[in-house]
Amino acid sequence: MKDFISVNDITKNEFEEILNLAQDIKENPEKYKNKLKDKILAMIFEKPSLRTRVTFEIGMLQLGGEAIYLSPNDIQMGKREPVKDIARNLERWVDGIMIRTFGHEIVLELAEYANIPVINGLSDLLHPCQAMADFMTLKEKKGKLKGLKLAYLGDGNNVAHSLIFAASKCGVNISIATPPGYEPKKEIIEKARENAKDFGNLIEITNDPESAVKDADAVYTDVWASMGQEQEREKRLKIFPPYQVNRKLMSLAKEDAVFMHCLPAHRGEEVTDDVIESHQSVVFDQAENRLHVQKAIMILLMGRE
Repeated sequence: MKDFISVNDITKNEFEEILNLAQDIKENPEKYKNKLKDKILAMIFEKPSLRTRVTFEIGMLQLGGEAIYLSPNDIQMGKREPVKDIARNLERWVDGIMIRTFGHEIVLELAEYANIPVINGLSDLLHPCQAMADFMTLKEKKGKLKGLKLAYLGDGNNVAHSLIFAASKCGVNISIATPPGYEPKKEIIEKARENAKDFGNLIEITNDPESAVKDADAVYTDVWASMGQEQEREKRLKIFPPYQVNRKLMSLAKEDAVFMHCLPAHRGEEVTDDVIESHQSVVFDQAENRLHVQKAIMILLMGRE
């Protein structure tokens, strides 16, 4: 790996390597406390953040390095100066770049022009670090990945795209249920199905939430209107209620199914409070595992001479 832009870009072996390293970091943090000694990560944020900022910043500190936070006002990507110039400036000063932005093309351009690792902390198209933390959590809870069924309900957004790619790298069957017109992008599905041929796992896209959840090992949802879609919120609130994860829907999954959410959650919308607060909920384990997975990614990208 030169960069970490998409789960689709990494091999199945690299996927497994990240999860195994993240698990070892979680269990033996002291072993890694100087792995990024004297390394500096530039963190570019064009979207608000709790989990992404805290986990990357703390991750660098715990690995012996430092992180610099750059707000939208600090850089003004593509407005104050071109993205390619920002990339070539930063590569002279820091050892890696993490970016949380809107347009995925910005991430790609940074990676093209920066001769240092670039990590996609989130774009409108993909959320790869979140998906890696999700699959780490799923493996922790179930003891394996291959052959499990993951049901995702709601908007076919960046989280759904990265979950589809992750499932195709490890043999997890994934069923995505969205309202008509809100399905994941066709090119994402096609690429993932090509990857999945090695495992023969199912990548199903449906508009039926009940069939998606039936016999699932994990049920996942996300907000109905992501950042940048605020103008669509009222419209979506009328369309998405059949895809709400509630006790009735959870009862269709396996008895030991876990509930997953990338957070922040809009309780009472995409998920009811009694589900997210139930013993089946692993949402805060997912949030914790963002730290360990991102440490693993940073070590693999920035810790090798």
